[in-house]
Amino acid sequence: MPAADEGGITVVKVDITRLEVDAIVNAANERLAPGGGVCGAIHRAAGPALAEACRSEAPCPTGSAKITPGFALPARFVIHAVGPVWHGGGAGEADLLRGCYEASLALAQDKGLASIAFPAISTGIFGYPLDEATAIAVEAAKDWLAAGKAPGRIVFAVFDDSAKSAYEVALASTD
Repeated sequence: MPAADEGGITVVKVDITRLEVDAIVNAANERLAPGGGVCGAIHRAAGPALAEACRSEAPCPTGSAKITPGFALPARFVIHAVGPVWHGGGAGEADLLRGCYEASLALAQDKGLASIAFPAISTGIFGYPLDEATAIAVEAAKDWLAAGKAPGRIVFAVFDDSAKSAYEVALASTD
């Protein structure tokens, strides 16, 4: 994994709750309530203060994001991004998914953060196809960096080899 001051995009197979970055992104629901998967892991690792902070920020519409402190996490902040539930691709899912990545990056930029880590938003219980979701995530990240915006270090934190491979394919196909 690159040093904290090195920019660009990286893909790592890691528990996102252990990353030492300025912000990690939570694949959240509109209520910003603790859930399963990545969301549940982040809430457990951050401690009960995260759920309390989320209650004061909720609701958060699909395609957008909110920011809270990271509490007991190594990351200083948690950005709660609400991705779309997959309905076959004809319900504006791609725009909503890209929107939650852009909203997360904008919040990080507003806070002056240098690094951010994303999970594969919407690919769990929300059912978004992994290859399509990773292509959108990588395109949004590359466009953000090409515009010279901060944060300059974007990490895609994945849980398994298939997700890692999907991100690597998406990165290679957009070079």
